[in-house]
Amino acid sequence: MDARRARILSGAGLAIAVAAVGYPLFWRESCRSWGATPDEVASVLRGDELLPDAELLTTRAIAIEAPPSQVWPWLVQMGSGRAGTYTYDWLENLFGLDMHSAEVILPQFLDLSEGDEFEFGPVTMRVVALEPDDLLATHVPAWNWVRIFRLISGGGMTRLVLRNRVSYPGASRATRLRRLALSEPGGLVMERKMLRGIKARAEGEIS
Repeated sequence: MDARRARILSGAGLAIAVAAVGYPLFWRESCRSWGATPDEVASVLRGDELLPDAELLTTRAIAIEAPPSQVWPWLVQMGSGRAGTYTYDWLENLFGLDMHSAEVILPQFLDLSEGDEFEFGPVTMRVVALEPDDLLATHVPAWNWVRIFRLISGGGMTRLVLRNRVSYPGASRATRLRRLALSEPGGLVMERKMLRGIKARAEGEIS
């Protein structure tokens, strides 16, 4: 039994080592740009200027069979204690974020303007750019985090682009690398669920 346990632990250690080495070589770029085109990744968005030297930078996207006006309300109402973020509520609530993903439009959360602030769990999220049916950018200073949604219209459809910028001021190189190694793939798991959730809602697949 001890020998079997040793083999299992040895195999697990090898798998982790292979993943750690292989991630930056083979999977990192696809992880950071899931669903996005090269032009979307290279695009300059309003809000980028708030964290120009961000250490974590991801641009992910999804195609939605609905016009931007049909997608926009689902973005505006998002937030902690609001309509949630359409991802894994149970996981986010482990961190006290009070997420309860709505499956309908909630009119009480649709009146949003630049400069508005609301609680995002233990911190404050501020709306730094808002262009209806086009762009929504928020900033959480306490976490050095900027999130930007960009809606690109075409042929009755919408390309929904999601960009994240995060910096780690004062962190050591080892700490920054560790955070990136956790945040990039972890963020993909959460944001893929979010983008697919927005798509399903905007396309009317969730009533």
